[in-house]
Amino acid sequence: MLNPVSHTWILQNEDATLSWGRRFSDFLYPGLVVTLEGELGAGKTTLTRGVLQGLGYTGRVKSPTYPILETYSLSRLYFYHFDFYRIYDKNELEDSGFRENFGGSGVCFVEWPEKAEGWLPSVDIGIKIKILAEKREFTVVSLSEAGSLCLEKWQKLGWL
Repeated sequence: MLNPVSHTWILQNEDATLSWGRRFSDFLYPGLVVTLEGELGAGKTTLTRGVLQGLGYTGRVKSPTYPILETYSLSRLYFYHFDFYRIYDKNELEDSGFRENFGGSGVCFVEWPEKAEGWLPSVDIGIKIKILAEKREFTVVSLSEAGSLCLEKWQKLGWL
Protein backbone atom coordinates (compact mmCIF):
# COMPACT_ATOMS: atom_id res chain seq x y z
CA MET A 1 0.00 0.00 0.00
CA LEU A 2 1.46 3.32 -1.04
CA ASN A 3 -0.15 5.91 1.24
CA PRO A 4 -1.83 4.52 4.36
CA VAL A 5 -4.29 7.03 5.77
CA SER A 6 -5.60 7.10 9.34
CA HIS A 7 -7.69 9.59 11.27
CA THR A 8 -9.70 9.71 14.49
CA TRP A 9 -12.86 11.70 15.21
CA ILE A 10 -14.78 12.22 18.45
CA LEU A 11 -18.49 12.26 17.67
CA GLN A 12 -20.78 13.83 20.24
CA ASN A 13 -24.01 11.88 19.67
CA GLU A 14 -26.12 9.77 17.31
CA ASP A 15 -26.88 12.75 15.06
CA ALA A 16 -23.16 13.38 14.62
CA THR A 17 -22.66 9.71 13.71
CA LEU A 18 -25.43 9.87 11.11
CA SER A 19 -23.98 13.08 9.67
CA TRP A 20 -20.50 11.57 9.50
CA GLY A 21 -21.91 8.54 7.66
CA ARG A 22 -23.75 10.75 5.17
CA ARG A 23 -20.50 12.60 4.35
CA PHE A 24 -18.55 9.35 4.11
CA SER A 25 -21.02 7.98 1.55
CA ASP A 26 -19.86 10.58 -0.99
CA PHE A 27 -16.50 8.85 -1.25
CA LEU A 28 -17.58 5.23 -1.57
CA TYR A 29 -17.39 3.40 -4.85
CA PRO A 30 -18.12 -0.15 -6.04
CA GLY A 31 -15.79 -2.87 -4.84
CA LEU A 32 -14.87 -1.37 -1.45
CA VAL A 33 -14.93 -3.55 1.66
CA VAL A 34 -15.32 -1.64 4.94
CA THR A 35 -15.17 -3.33 8.33
CA LEU A 36 -16.86 -1.94 11.45
CA GLU A 37 -15.49 -2.97 14.83
CA GLY A 38 -16.80 -2.03 18.25
CA GLU A 39 -18.71 -3.45 21.14
CA LEU A 40 -22.49 -3.85 21.20
CA GLY A 41 -24.16 -0.44 21.11
CA ALA A 42 -21.08 1.37 19.80
CA GLY A 43 -22.86 2.72 16.73
CA LYS A 44 -21.94 0.40 13.87
CA THR A 45 -25.48 0.16 12.52
CA THR A 46 -26.10 3.87 13.17
CA LEU A 47 -23.05 4.68 11.05
CA THR A 48 -24.33 2.35 8.33
CA ARG A 49 -27.74 4.06 8.48
CA GLY A 50 -26.03 7.43 7.91
CA VAL A 51 -24.09 6.06 4.94
CA LEU A 52 -27.26 4.65 3.40
CA GLN A 53 -29.06 7.98 3.93
CA GLY A 54 -26.19 9.70 2.15
CA LEU A 55 -26.62 7.28 -0.75
CA GLY A 56 -30.30 8.24 -1.00
CA TYR A 57 -31.93 5.38 0.90
CA THR A 58 -34.98 6.54 2.87
CA GLY A 59 -36.28 3.25 4.28
CA ARG A 60 -35.66 1.57 7.60
CA VAL A 61 -32.13 0.33 8.26
CA LYS A 62 -31.84 -2.50 10.72
CA SER A 63 -28.96 -4.57 11.94
CA PRO A 64 -28.73 -7.80 9.95
CA THR A 65 -27.84 -9.81 13.06
CA TYR A 66 -30.24 -12.67 12.35
CA PRO A 67 -30.30 -12.80 8.55
CA ILE A 68 -26.53 -12.00 8.44
CA LEU A 69 -27.02 -9.78 5.36
CA GLU A 70 -29.23 -6.89 4.31
CA THR A 71 -28.97 -5.81 0.67
CA TYR A 72 -29.82 -2.36 -0.67
CA SER A 73 -30.06 -1.60 -4.39
CA LEU A 74 -29.33 2.09 -4.80
CA SER A 75 -29.08 4.32 -7.83
CA ARG A 76 -25.29 4.32 -8.07
CA LEU A 77 -24.35 0.99 -6.44
CA TYR A 78 -25.39 -2.06 -4.50
CA PHE A 79 -24.81 -1.93 -0.75
CA TYR A 80 -24.31 -5.09 1.29
CA HIS A 81 -24.52 -4.82 5.08
CA PHE A 82 -23.19 -7.91 6.86
CA ASP A 83 -23.39 -8.65 10.57
CA PHE A 84 -21.44 -11.70 11.72
CA TYR A 85 -22.20 -11.30 15.44
CA ARG A 86 -24.14 -14.57 15.64
CA ILE A 87 -21.66 -16.63 13.63
CA TYR A 88 -20.11 -19.31 15.81
CA ASP A 89 -18.90 -21.71 13.15
CA LYS A 90 -17.09 -20.47 10.07
CA ASN A 91 -18.69 -23.28 8.07
CA GLU A 92 -21.97 -21.36 8.48
CA LEU A 93 -20.36 -18.57 6.48
CA GLU A 94 -19.20 -20.85 3.73
CA ASP A 95 -22.64 -22.48 3.48
CA SER A 96 -24.34 -19.06 3.26
CA GLY A 97 -22.59 -18.16 0.01
CA PHE A 98 -21.70 -14.75 1.45
CA ARG A 99 -18.55 -14.40 -0.68
CA GLU A 100 -20.48 -13.88 -3.92
CA ASN A 101 -21.55 -10.42 -2.66
CA PHE A 102 -18.01 -9.05 -2.47
CA GLY A 103 -16.38 -7.17 -5.33
CA GLY A 104 -18.07 -6.10 -8.51
CA SER A 105 -20.76 -3.44 -8.31
CA GLY A 106 -21.26 -3.47 -4.54
CA VAL A 107 -19.90 -1.84 -1.44
CA CYS A 108 -19.70 -4.17 1.56
CA PHE A 109 -19.95 -3.01 5.19
CA VAL A 110 -19.08 -5.79 7.62
CA GLU A 111 -19.92 -5.71 11.33
CA TRP A 112 -18.02 -8.12 13.60
CA PRO A 113 -15.38 -8.96 10.96
CA GLU A 114 -13.29 -10.84 13.52
CA LYS A 115 -15.92 -13.62 13.41
CA ALA A 116 -15.05 -14.16 9.72
CA GLU A 117 -11.30 -13.75 10.03
CA GLY A 118 -9.57 -15.68 7.28
CA TRP A 119 -12.77 -15.88 5.24
CA LEU A 120 -13.21 -12.25 4.22
CA PRO A 121 -11.64 -10.87 1.07
CA SER A 122 -9.07 -8.12 1.57
CA VAL A 123 -10.41 -5.15 3.49
CA ASP A 124 -10.02 -1.62 2.13
CA ILE A 125 -11.07 0.50 5.12
CA GLY A 126 -11.28 -0.43 8.78
CA ILE A 127 -13.41 1.61 11.17
CA LYS A 128 -13.07 1.06 14.91
CA ILE A 129 -15.68 2.63 17.16
CA LYS A 130 -14.98 3.07 20.84
CA ILE A 131 -17.57 4.13 23.42
CA LEU A 132 -16.46 7.15 25.50
CA ALA A 133 -19.34 7.73 27.95
CA GLU A 134 -21.93 9.50 25.76
CA LYS A 135 -19.50 10.13 22.88
CA ARG A 136 -17.94 7.85 20.30
CA GLU A 137 -14.38 7.71 19.03
CA PHE A 138 -14.14 6.72 15.37
CA THR A 139 -10.75 5.63 14.05
CA VAL A 140 -10.63 5.09 10.31
CA VAL A 141 -7.67 3.36 8.68
CA SER A 142 -7.00 2.58 5.04
CA LEU A 143 -5.90 -1.02 4.62
CA SER A 144 -5.41 -1.13 0.86
CA GLU A 145 -4.57 1.13 -2.03
CA ALA A 146 -8.29 1.47 -2.83
CA GLY A 147 -8.98 2.44 0.78
CA SER A 148 -6.20 5.03 0.70
CA LEU A 149 -7.61 6.55 -2.50
CA CYS A 150 -11.03 6.83 -0.88
CA LEU A 151 -9.71 8.48 2.27
CA GLU A 152 -7.31 10.76 0.37
CA LYS A 153 -10.38 12.37 -1.20
CA TRP A 154 -11.46 13.30 2.34
CA GLN A 155 -8.05 14.83 2.98
CA LYS A 156 -8.31 17.01 -0.11
CA LEU A 157 -11.56 18.45 1.23
CA GLY A 158 -10.04 19.02 4.66
CA TRP A 159 -12.21 16.42 6.40
CA LEU A 160 -9.21 14.37 7.56
